[in-house]
Amino acid sequence: MNSGKPTLILGASTNPYRISFEAVLRLKSRNEKVYLIGRNKGEIQGIPVHIKIENWNDVHTVSIYLNKANQLEYYDALLALKPQRVIFNPGAENFEFFKLLQDAGIEVENACTLVLLGTSQY
Repeated sequence: MNSGKPTLILGASTNPYRISFEAVLRLKSRNEKVYLIGRNKGEIQGIPVHIKIENWNDVHTVSIYLNKANQLEYYDALLALKPQRVIFNPGAENFEFFKLLQDAGIEVENACTLVLLGTSQY
C-alpha cells in the first residue's frame, strides 16, 4: 500500500516506546520509503538513523517530532529539501517555522502522523 510519499522523520528515536518509533514501523509496514534523523546514530528495523539531513531529493513529507527549541538547527536544511508537506506532530508545533514553510509554498499542518495513517488521510 505504498502511497509514493517518501517521508523524513525528524526526531526519530530507536526507543520502541517513542511515538516516532511507531511512526517508522507504520510507514515501513506500508512499504513507504523512510529517512530518519535523530540525535544519535542507530537503526530501526534496518533503516539507518542519521544525525544530519542528507541531500535526499525525493522527500515528499517531513514528519517532525522535535520540540520548537530543537527545530531551529534544521530550518535551512528542511527548506532546501523542498518537501511537499510538513507535519508538526503534537508537542512539535512551531508557528514561526510553520509560517516560513508556508511562505516557501510548502503544505504545512499541525497533525498526528499516526492518526493520519490510521484514518487513510496520509
